[in-house]
Amino acid sequence: MDLKEILTVSGKKHLYKLVSQGKNNLIVESLQDGSRMPVFVSTKAGSLGDVYIFTENEELPLQDVFKRIYALESGNKAIDVNTLKPAEIEAYMTKVLPQYDKGRVHLSDMKKIFLWYNQLMELGLLSFEEETVSD
Repeated sequence: MDLKEILTVSGKKHLYKLVSQGKNNLIVESLQDGSRMPVFVSTKAGSLGDVYIFTENEELPLQDVFKRIYALESGNKAIDVNTLKPAEIEAYMTKVLPQYDKGRVHLSDMKKIFLWYNQLMELGLLSFEEETVSD
């Protein structure tokens, strides 16, 4: 699935897909349980396809970071951020993306990356079998 089709909604922990768009709202569907809800213009929503991770030299699309996790984990899930200490999460991020900008990529960003990756893997929405990742 194209990450442009997957949305995050402020205040919600799950990921959503866009179903329809009205004048003052979006209708989104939860990827977890299929429930639908309106997202009004006052609520912040964003596409995962528009997320970039700061590195020391550039901004890397989230899709590329997911490819690196996929390669590191041989197609399996990433770490469970709910069971690890901050230093362990940061060490894992360094394995995934050694050149990430330590001043601008915060622990909360790392947690979201790994949570989103795991959610998409659980749903079978990520596959990079034919693609390779270069360091």
